Order: sequence, then structure tokens, then C-alpha cells
Amino acid sequence: MKLVTYRASLEDAARLGVIQDEMVVDVAALGEAYGEDLPDSMLGLIDAGKPGLETLQACLDEAAGIFPIHTATALANVRLLAPIPRPRKNIFGIGLNYLDHVIESAKALDTNKDLPKQPVIFSKPPTAVIGPDEPILHNAKITKQLDWEVELAVIIGTTARRVPRQGALTHVFGYSVMIDVSARDNRRAGQWIFSKGMDSYAPFGPVIVTADEIPDPQKLDLWLTVNGVEKQRSNTAKMLFKVDELIADISQGITLEPGDIIASGTPEGVGAGRDPQEFMWPGDTIVACVEGIGRLRHPVVNSTPD
Repeated sequence: MKLVTYRASLEDAARLGVIQDEMVVDVAALGEAYGEDLPDSMLGLIDAGKPGLETLQACLDEAAGIFPIHTATALANVRLLAPIPRPRKNIFGIGLNYLDHVIESAKALDTNKDLPKQPVIFSKPPTAVIGPDEPILHNAKITKQLDWEVELAVIIGTTARRVPRQGALTHVFGYSVMIDVSARDNRRAGQWIFSKGMDSYAPFGPVIVTADEIPDPQKLDLWLTVNGVEKQRSNTAKMLFKVDELIADISQGITLEPGDIIASGTPEGVGAGRDPQEFMWPGDTIVACVEGIGRLRHPVVNSTPD
């Protein structure tokens, strides 16, 4: 399934939807039409677990593409939000998780040239999240090195505490796209949270694709363009630490809970790694894609205070 959080109009509250043939079907309304109690939020559906997804699928099967009145809206007529507009806790970011990105970062950002022996973990606060088409904020008083990083986002579905790598993927609810926006000139004594955690620095979406539709997350192309010019292109097969390794590693010391998000790292091609270096500026348009999931598009706008 492709699941979204959306608004049918500016005045409407956010709703949970499932995409069917260029339509967005209201999950809670569909359930009500068939006498089932289905949640109206993404976190609610994640919390409902496998039974919730099975009930939703049963309702979709019963509809057979002919949806009850007031349950479906054309996808083109809704506004998509971040799939989880307000995560319950910080996003887990993974640094230096592609070989060529390790090399370019060592040259441009003074990071260690040796391959990491364990995943490099940082975080982004919930307030960094924005949804499709929302602006990435550029504050020239804070940064002149605003950079891009396309990433596969992993959404946890069931609690993972000290889990082994084998079977770790069973804890995944689904996958999405994230852009790890980074103010390179705001790293502080090796700490990344301020440089990567400012408002609008976690574009997220446009959908969550449930894990059953992506049985192997290590076979996905991903790419990013700036003003239509391709800057990044790779495949998740090139991750140094695969998705199951990341879940196993983090869960050894931090319990992963339903709705937690892991941004799994970026490949080569970031602005700081180019010669000469390139960064995002107001007026730019950033598009990021992950195969089988979808595309994020974001304008960069000036937010410098007077």
C-alpha cells in the first residue's frame, strides 16, 4: 500500500489516506462505510499493527475500486503532508553510510577517511519535518553552506529492543523518502544536530510504502536534482550498513518504537563534495526520488530576518 497524510482543503484536518488508482481514499471513512474501526492518522495505523493493515486491505478488497460516497478524492485535488507530520521523537540520522560519500566527506568536510566500523548516528528533531512542496528555509545569517542529501527513510512498525540482524526487517512498517538538509558551516565541535536539525531540514514523504511492497530495501535507485540538474544518483545496495544492520545496531542501546524513523544515509554527490563546492540558495528547486516510493519537490526560500 501507498499511505499518505493529506488535507482535502486548507480548512480540513489532516487525514490518513491510501492511494488507489490516482485517488486518495480516506482510511477512517472507508472503514466506517464497511462497519470497521480504522484509524484516521498514520501513527494510529502504525500502532494498529498487522491487524490494522489487514482490516484496511479487506475494506479495499470489498470496495474493488468502487468506493462508497465521500470516501475518495482525486489525488490531484488534495494537499499531501509529511506522512508523519509530527514524529513522536527525534529522527535517527545515519552519516557516512556510502563508500563514495565517505571519500568526498573526508576531502571536503574533514571527516575520517577510514570507513566507519559502526554506524555513525545523529538525530533531527520533529520540528525539522516538512511535507511535499513545503519550502526549505535559507537563513543567510546562519548558513552559507546549505547542502542536500537524498535518503531512504525507514519507518519502524513494531518495538525493536536488542534485536539481531536476522529478522530485523520484520520490525519495519514501511519506507519513504527524506532529504537530509545540512548547514555544513554549523557543525559544532563534531556535533551535527544543529547543522542538520533546524526547521525545515527534514523534508519527508510523499508517501509511506508498506514493507510488503519492498521486500528488499537494498535494491532501490535513488537520486536528487537541483534546478533540474542531477547531483546524486546511486542505489541502496551501496550502503555500508544495510537497513537490517542499522535496526539491529541502534536497538542494542536505544529501543526503537512504532513510528520511529531512520534516515539511512546518502550517497556521493552532495554540494560540499563538489569542486567547486555548490550549495542551495533561495530560488533553487530540489527534487529527490527513491525508486518504488516517489518524489519530493521543494523550493528553497529566503528566511533571513531583517
